[in-house]
This record gives sequence, C-alpha cells and structure tokens, in this order.
Amino acid sequence: QVQLVESGGGLVEPGRSLKLSCVASGKIFSIDVMGWYRQVAGKERELVATVSASGITNYANSVKDRFTISRDNAKSTSLQMNSLKPEDTGVYYCNLRRPFTGEVYWGQGTQVTVSS
Repeated sequence: QVQLVESGGGLVEPGRSLKLSCVASGKIFSIDVMGWYRQVAGKERELVATVSASGITNYANSVKDRFTISRDNAKSTSLQMNSLKPEDTGVYYCNLRRPFTGEVYWGQGTQVTVSS
C-alpha cells in the first residue's frame, strides 16, 4: 500500500509563488509516475503536471512556463508554482500511478487559494 502526504498549500496573492511537496511511503517502484492534479468545487479533477522517475515531465497547457514539477527522489515530488493566478485556486492532490498494474494512489489534498 502507498500513502501520499502533501504539504505547502495556503493563501497567496496573484503573481506570487508557492511550492507544494509530496512524500510517498510504502513500496515504491522505479517505474512509478508521480504528479499533481487539482480540483475546484463542482468541476472534475484535472491534470496539472506529472514526472516520471527518469525526469520526463508533462504539463497542462494552462500552467506551462509557470509551474515546474520535480522528482526529488524516488519517493517525493514537488511543484514550484510561479506567477499564480486566481484561476489556479483549488485543492491540489498528489498522485502516484503504477503503469504496468494500473494502480493509482492519491494524497488527501492541500488547498491553494490565489486571491488579493
């Protein structure tokens, strides 16, 4: 079983930065892909960014050139969010996906609010 714990959310003014972190516990494999998703009340959860263990990244178009995802080690990932906009507000969830088995794990989520 895998558990994911996020940290770093909060309230920030538009244009400012925030960094989210996620640490996984349990059995982690080198093929596992980690990432971040966000959800606004009443809307579906959407992809923000993912990173493989080898460092291959994928970003939503809305965050490209503003957010940077990194794989700090096999069990942790962080999301550096710059030039934040009000539309970036939401609950951000850490995600781990195991490609060959289809297993997916989620963290409990951390609230990010961008407002003046």
